[in-house]
Amino acid sequence: MPLEPYLRGDIWWARGKIELDGQAITGYRRISTGAFTEAGARDWIAEETARQRRRHIVGDAPDALTFDDAIVLYPAKPATAKMLLRILPELTGRAVSSITPKELRSLGPKLMPACATDTWWREIVTPVRAVINNAHDEGLCPPIRVRGYSRKERMEQDAKRGKQSRVERTPGDRNWLAKFTAHADVYNAALAAFMFETASRIGQAVQLRPQDLDLMNGRVWLAESKGHPAQWVAISRAMVVRLANLKAKRPRARTGDQKLPPRVFGYATATSMHARWRTICKAAGISYLPPHQAGRHGFYTEMRVRQGLDPISTAKAGRWADSALPDRVYAHSEVDERWLREKVNLG
Repeated sequence: MPLEPYLRGDIWWARGKIELDGQAITGYRRISTGAFTEAGARDWIAEETARQRRRHIVGDAPDALTFDDAIVLYPAKPATAKMLLRILPELTGRAVSSITPKELRSLGPKLMPACATDTWWREIVTPVRAVINNAHDEGLCPPIRVRGYSRKERMEQDAKRGKQSRVERTPGDRNWLAKFTAHADVYNAALAAFMFETASRIGQAVQLRPQDLDLMNGRVWLAESKGHPAQWVAISRAMVVRLANLKAKRPRARTGDQKLPPRVFGYATATSMHARWRTICKAAGISYLPPHQAGRHGFYTEMRVRQGLDPISTAKAGRWADSALPDRVYAHSEVDERWLREKVNLG
């Protein structure tokens, strides 16, 4: 069927195929028009239909590829698609070759003036760069390379918004974990201990199913995450006992009354546990630590800083491909600065 508009949330999208003389000249498409009204969506469909028919008849030079076309080619995940929806009105109809790195960097202050430069890079520069370079891989346009925001630019933006970015994160430790588990239910206590021991991400932990546990051999199957393949990960004897005594629960889906297949820790998504963790931390009289800080940051600081394990072994145990990266990001100094000054004081 030809492209037809339909409402999805607050935005009108289009779905169908573009036809010429009753014959489809494109595959089935489902794409945002960026319009907030049906009339605007129909205008977009008319323009897109004309563009694709022209391309079919006379062809397009590679440098005539529009940003809209490049987005259609890019296999965006839902989170990235949401970011691109915010950016699309600024670049719609533009030839990809006309988009400059300077212009791309300037979209941050325009679209997200109250955010940090790291957010601009993550939510504007990165998705647009990915879209353009994906089209380049298809041989349709030149690639784009964008210089990162400088330290000076980051500090100036922090001053404008009155808030510091890149705040030092607090890693979990044994004392925090002991107080947390003392006030937590068995599922959240096991979840916190599991992430601290295995350096797993919260998304990997909540995905664990009963069939992912091989307790006879003291290991669990962790899903892939951020480029790291799924793999078996060894666990301690104490963790084997803890998981053996944990009856898997079927979490409820985020919408409706449907129940999902059993999960070891009983959560449906990686964000389901935040409210419960805040309640536990308040009852325990400890500061709230997000799972990533309590677990992955806690694991690396525990092994590297507190126990002095070498960086190669620690990175391998935590499944970091680059052993230099976790020393920069996940190792947190715990030396008392006053004690240090006393040690270096010449008297």
